[in-house]
Amino acid sequence: MHTTLVHVRVKPEYIDDFIAATQLNHEASIQEPGNRRFDLLQSTDIPGHFTLYEAYLSADAAAAHKKTAHYLTWRDSVAPWMAEPRQGVRYTGLFPKE
Repeated sequence: MHTTLVHVRVKPEYIDDFIAATQLNHEASIQEPGNRRFDLLQSTDIPGHFTLYEAYLSADAAAAHKKTAHYLTWRDSVAPWMAEPRQGVRYTGLFPKE
């Protein structure tokens, strides 16, 4: 399993906008053939800190996600709302096994 944790820091005035835009991206992403998880997590201590948990069956499926219209719209919409550039950290998911 190809997994990425994307760490995002959002400017306080854009938190609600970020959540709404990410919900649209989530709803479309979970329909992608290789998608297994696409979760948005918000810090309980710092409301502007978010983590996207993305799990795809393969690196190819994850790469295909980055070419979708919903991802490109999300990427371009949320970029000016970020307090700093987002950071994606890739992992290999060991459990559960597909």
